[in-house]
Amino acid sequence: MYFYANYYRMKILISPAKSLNFERDLPTNAYSQPHFLTQATQLNLALRKKSPAAIQDLMGISEKLASLNWERNQAFETPFTSTNARPALFAFDGDVYSGIDAYTLSKKFQDVAQEKLLILSGLYGILKPLDLMQPYRLEMGTSFGVAGHKSLYAFWKEQLTNFLRESLNQNELVVNLASKEYASALDFNALDTPVIHPVFKDFKNGKLKIISFFAKKARGLMTRHLIETDAVSTEDILAFNAAGYAFSESETSDPNQPVFVR
Repeated sequence: MYFYANYYRMKILISPAKSLNFERDLPTNAYSQPHFLTQATQLNLALRKKSPAAIQDLMGISEKLASLNWERNQAFETPFTSTNARPALFAFDGDVYSGIDAYTLSKKFQDVAQEKLLILSGLYGILKPLDLMQPYRLEMGTSFGVAGHKSLYAFWKEQLTNFLRESLNQNELVVNLASKEYASALDFNALDTPVIHPVFKDFKNGKLKIISFFAKKARGLMTRHLIETDAVSTEDILAFNAAGYAFSESETSDPNQPVFVR
């Protein structure tokens, strides 16, 4: 099976998480500013006009969560500082992030993550790990029109695709570990570089299946692997073997979608 050769750099894409943790002690004092803060402010201005009831209807969430996110929308303020915001990699707290286990990354690998890793976001567009963010909830798939756009996909796709394309160096792979909801905010065909979409399958009732909970954790584990090995090539991707997963050539029919099974 053919895999791409002569690629010596890598960008990794992941999704955000609904769960946030702004209380845990940070392992670093380093931070950076989000590239799309102006756009995030624009989106927030539209969001903060919505009542808690309107937010509940828009997002399909409980009354309690709607009230919490109304409060978050009202509290949003710029400029972002280390006292009113938090680095994104240490703010998100879902299954993918438990797999990354960012709080145990050394300073060296925090720097590697800052260079390689990009977090897609409905509000912030794209965040680097140390980019500051304030608490929010705005999933990319939310039917939220703004600035003449009918959806967040319409609002973000051209901007995020251009940003990623301009961020890529020569001979740089993209590894998409984001969910379909978030990956759909990018036009991968416009990147002019290979995009690898790893697939994770588990045996259940004697058959290999993608099980969402396990796949999310596996995407985080692979992200950790790619950071800790400072991965640069498809060979580094295929070497992933955490938590019992291993690359299966027999299950892989498309080199852009290598399958890992356990």
